[in-house]
Amino acid sequence: MSKSIQDWTREIQRTNKIAAIVIIVSFIFLSGLLFLTRAVSAEETVTKAGGGIDWPEAVKVAIGFISAALATGMGSFAAGRAVSMVGSAAMGAVAEKPEILGRSLIFVGLAEGVAIYGLIISIIILGKV
Repeated sequence: MSKSIQDWTREIQRTNKIAAIVIIVSFIFLSGLLFLTRAVSAEETVTKAGGGIDWPEAVKVAIGFISAALATGMGSFAAGRAVSMVGSAAMGAVAEKPEILGRSLIFVGLAEGVAIYGLIISIIILGKV
């Protein structure tokens, strides 16, 4: 039993809504972490004067690791979605016109570059932590 075009359209719209919700929740979470570091760094002088653990440094390291993981994870997720859409369209086009294989591979490679950029950003973040 094959799906109709309307079913495919509804499924794509549902997945796009889920992806948008994930992005919004991630943005809110990261904004909360940013405000948390601001509040903790305001208490830095009190912590250093009283001795003990340097919490702001620990929080900075934790946020560095979280942001590196998010850069890699979200970059890979976005690349996977892009390659799934671009790759299926490219293979359909190549089936009709085999001479456009080279151009279609370039588009798939551009979509895969998003994951590489996410990995590079996470390496830069980990280098600063």
